[in-house]
Order: sequence, then structure tokens, then C-alpha cells
Amino acid sequence: MKNIFVGNLDFNATESSVRSLFEPYGNVERVNLITDRDTGRSRGFAFVEMSDSAEADRAIAALNGTELDGRALNINEARPKPQGGGGFGGSSRGGGRGYGAPRQRREPRW
Repeated sequence: MKNIFVGNLDFNATESSVRSLFEPYGNVERVNLITDRDTGRSRGFAFVEMSDSAEADRAIAALNGTELDGRALNINEARPKPQGGGGFGGSSRGGGRGYGAPRQRREPRW
């Protein structure tokens, strides 16, 4: 099983349009179109799982840079999600006090 990242999708792309793009190259197990959790709109990328690694490699080579709905697609093998981080205040970008942590009070500068 190979997981493929599909980036630069048009925000109106559907799972079926992405599936039909990959099906000529082999068996598509799953298409996961990533959506915004608040609005439900597409975030412009998806993941495609293909059962045969050689078919997935052919699809990546053939489809990277091709256009779908007027946008040049960025297609490559998906990288594993980094371990750690995430959650409330635990992102690798820093910041965040965590859920329910008290605010620190500052004395005014006069």
C-alpha cells in the first residue's frame, strides 16, 4: 500500500474527480479529500492510497504537474506525519498556554 499526496487541488475538487484521475494507473483503495473542520470546504489537497506500489509510482510520475480544473497538481509520495506536537498548546510552532492555563498578568508600563 502506498499513500500519495495530491496538492494544489481546486477547492471544488471532489473525491470522485481525484479517484478518476488515478484509476487509469491501477487500483485506488481510498481517496481522502482534506476539508476544513469548521466550514467543510476543501483545503486544496488530498491523499490517495493505491494497493500496488509500482502502480502508485507510475501514477506519481505521470500525474505530477498535470492540470486538473486549471491547476497544476503537486503529486508525490506522502511523508509520514511527524511524531509529537499537536493538540492544545503542543504544536511545534510554540506559543499556546494549553487548555485552561491561567494568563500571566503584566504590570502596566508607565
